[in-house]
Amino acid sequence: MAPQSVPKAVLFDIGGVCVASPFQAIIDYEQKNNIPPDWVNFAISRSNPDGAWQRLERGEIKMDVSFFESFNADLSNESLWQEFHSTAKQGQGKLKDAAMKNPSMLGDHVSLKAETEESEPTDQDRGAKSEEGAHMKPEQHEKEASRPQGKSKLKDAAMKNPSLLGDPVSMKAEGADSQPTDRDRGAQSPSSSGSDHRGDEVPPEAPAPTMTSLSSSKQDATNQKSTNISLPAPPKIDGKALFWSMMDAARSPDPYVFPALLRLRSLPSDKRPIIGALSNTVIFPPGHPYNSIASVPASSQSTPSAPSTSPSSQSSVSADSDPRSQFDVYIASAEVGSRKPDRKIYDLTLAKLDDYSKQNGGNGIQAEDVVFLDDIGENLKTAKGLGMRTIKVQLGKTWRAVKELEKTIGVDLMDDKTRRSKL
Repeated sequence: MAPQSVPKAVLFDIGGVCVASPFQAIIDYEQKNNIPPDWVNFAISRSNPDGAWQRLERGEIKMDVSFFESFNADLSNESLWQEFHSTAKQGQGKLKDAAMKNPSMLGDHVSLKAETEESEPTDQDRGAKSEEGAHMKPEQHEKEASRPQGKSKLKDAAMKNPSLLGDPVSMKAEGADSQPTDRDRGAQSPSSSGSDHRGDEVPPEAPAPTMTSLSSSKQDATNQKSTNISLPAPPKIDGKALFWSMMDAARSPDPYVFPALLRLRSLPSDKRPIIGALSNTVIFPPGHPYNSIASVPASSQSTPSAPSTSPSSQSSVSADSDPRSQFDVYIASAEVGSRKPDRKIYDLTLAKLDDYSKQNGGNGIQAEDVVFLDDIGENLKTAKGLGMRTIKVQLGKTWRAVKELEKTIGVDLMDDKTRRSKL
């Protein structure tokens, strides 16, 4: 297999990559307010495509009172809460399995725990095993697999509780594996239709059950049991406070990726790849203090709260660290009316990168010429499907993405001190 060529363009996400991830703000909010883990992410993602958060990131609505009202409604949606509660109870991997039915437009619907930990997926993440099966020993699985099906199940049911069957199926017939007689079936033969020997007949009100009827009865009992369990009300969430806490988090440059971006930018233009950004963003209201660096958006998986006004917060990102100024091509979802992982915004980004290359003496850009860094699996999936190379940026371990990028483009992007600390 021939080695891949050096990419002609490096494409960065902003939130969770170049600047701190608002995912941590979600985790902190849930822990502080005793909200079930993953509920916020689940509620936002399952509100796609017409949820308040998705419409804000597409620039379809303004960040005003109406937005926060709609956002609060999404976070307290009772039907979604029931779905979330049911999914968690059934052990189907919480966000991941729900996202398989309707991929999250907030990002990859693996649980926040899975996003923040570098661990192998558990059976719960895979959503593949029932609670009973997960604790079975290998020999138990083999025994279960070899267990005769069909009639033996009916036989077992009868042995445990003969009254279930009315006139029991003949155990002799079952043991001999012979065809059931009319009596075995619990039916009257023509010769006995007028007989008073009721003991040989199944009373009309108690017909012999089939395997289907037994299964249905069991399912009805399970459903009744589930219905009897009272579901707690959706948690109380201050959507506005949550929103701005995430916006605050997304204002701090990442300690590894952002310096690497600056170092890459400092190289002569003919010695470095084209630098692009593709980010799901929001537009702040006119006069908002964050408009001074409006190019620092919420992450593609954020949900915000009330802006901090402390000097330390306001100075966390200086004018020199404004991400927009560091890119040759910058695509913001709220400005173009489309958001990741929709293919439309990727096609637009590739077209802009291609134009930039040709306008600056290059031969143009194709998808395979691009390496894309993002912290959300669904966003990377679309990019990979188009032919881009991808690098997953993991929350709390962003330096690893920098090391992978160095290998991909053949450029040192860490200072010696950082490199020594991360060897």
